[in-house]
Amino acid sequence: MCGILAVLGCSDNSQAKRVRVLELSRRLKHRGPDWSGLHQHGDCYLAHQRLAIVDPASGDQPLFNEDKSVVVTVNGEIYNHEELRKQLPNHKFRTGSDCDVIAHLYEEHGENFVDMLDGIFSFVLLDTRDNSFIVARDAIGVTSLYIGWGLDGSVWISSEMKGLNDDCEHFEVFPPGHLYSSKDSALRRWYNPPWFSEAIPSAPYDPLALRHAFEKAVIKRLMTDVPFGVLLSGGLDSSLVASITSRYLATTKAAEQWGSKLHSFCVGLEGSPDLKAAREVADYIGTVHHEFEYTVQDGLDAIEEVIYHVETYDVTTIRASTPMFLMSRKIKSLGVKWVISGEGSDEIFGGYLYFHKAPNKEEFHRETCRKIKALHQYDCQRANKSTFAWGLEARVPFLDKEFINVAMNIDPEYKMIKRDEGRIEKWVLRRAFDDEEKPYLPKHILYRQKEQFSDGVGYGWIDGLKAHAAKHVTDKMMLNAGNIYPHNTPSTKEAYYYRMIFERFFPQNSARLTVPGGPSVACSTAKAIEWDAAWSKNLDPSGRAAVGVHLSDYDIQNKNNTVEFEKIIPTEAPLGVAIHG
Repeated sequence: MCGILAVLGCSDNSQAKRVRVLELSRRLKHRGPDWSGLHQHGDCYLAHQRLAIVDPASGDQPLFNEDKSVVVTVNGEIYNHEELRKQLPNHKFRTGSDCDVIAHLYEEHGENFVDMLDGIFSFVLLDTRDNSFIVARDAIGVTSLYIGWGLDGSVWISSEMKGLNDDCEHFEVFPPGHLYSSKDSALRRWYNPPWFSEAIPSAPYDPLALRHAFEKAVIKRLMTDVPFGVLLSGGLDSSLVASITSRYLATTKAAEQWGSKLHSFCVGLEGSPDLKAAREVADYIGTVHHEFEYTVQDGLDAIEEVIYHVETYDVTTIRASTPMFLMSRKIKSLGVKWVISGEGSDEIFGGYLYFHKAPNKEEFHRETCRKIKALHQYDCQRANKSTFAWGLEARVPFLDKEFINVAMNIDPEYKMIKRDEGRIEKWVLRRAFDDEEKPYLPKHILYRQKEQFSDGVGYGWIDGLKAHAAKHVTDKMMLNAGNIYPHNTPSTKEAYYYRMIFERFFPQNSARLTVPGGPSVACSTAKAIEWDAAWSKNLDPSGRAAVGVHLSDYDIQNKNNTVEFEKIIPTEAPLGVAIHG
């Protein structure tokens, strides 16, 4: 993937304007350090910063159709590009790039081809024959994208906010699953899956169907002409991704080029839960494992850079982005250009610990729908921008369109957490991969309790952030927080500290409106706080805020007692788990 910037209809085709567009495009160079491109047609500019992964030699952008009347700048990976090429026998492709199909699909199908793309993408397509253009973003918003408007009537598109915030009168997040057409100057949704209406599905749970759908999602993402690896935290999601990748890598084209030995990467404070668990999984599945330790001070020193790159003041996003930002730099230094990661599972299966309190299957399902719809503002934004800060791409198989359709069509009764029946969070996923004959993972890893990334890297990380913020934000400053920041008023010193940094980099009102707000406990939506009256008194996005659920929750820590916690272990049969006191 890459970084894109487009300025369309700016009524200025001067050399000075071209220089300005180039200057702004260079703000995205960290996303694509391999090559830069700019195509100008009249007062329309399409710029590109390339991270070369498929066809590094000839896939430079912008891309064109045969007579160059259609121009495209793309940030994305199209996993079914080979199948799509076969459907276009009368077209001549200039490159081997997976994104080269977009211009030709437009020639055949007009604006109605986007749903044919299986992948992650943000693109701008300019038809020079009538100076019309379309803009589209992938279904869930794995790729980042912003749209802005200039006083001169121009429309601006950028992979990151920093590419357009200084030159637009107003800008906002480009919504995922949408297409913008200049012909009607409006957005319309192209992604309309059955789950989007939040109607309650009724399909029975089929473990093997779920397993095969996810294996397919992982395997299709092993499309590459460059070295890659897997992020491995030792939690369920990343461990499954690593296990499947390791199991099937030898059968892929990637193995022919780079060998069948998979490299895995983990980050954490010294002695953190993730480092220990990831090491065990890596030994079990046989990866070449790389551990990166960081200190709380390392993280604190990086906070300003993280906020600049990730472009948010959301507390949980910054907490989790910082170790990922530090790890990505180390990974890139080893010559790796992309990684496969485990984001999205908790939203689809109700994996966050607060789902233990879901009152019924209807509320459970609606909350998963709300979480998936908001992913582009949270985990997708973190995974995309904290890795791309160093020119590293993250691929997320849990957010595969086909897999989401399978998983979200399951009757949510099967996803409900019922500890008295041995069903912990994400039970349907755990059971699907509980294979006695050819185990994917050790049992205790397969049934390890959910740890949010910012907790799993070491509990001292969040505690250190809070202590650091308390040194920089006084009680007096907090008293005036509502007057200084009337929108999304920070309710903690940590939130206030992040907000000060964000506003320094992005002072525009449009910028602060791009960040979501509202109360949350353990990463819940505001609606889910209604599930437990006690949560409204303990609003913190950490998983440890799920008092009464997390084995190291804040309530237990505050009591400072030695407690023999419940141990969740699998039964002999791969049908669930038993709970023993």
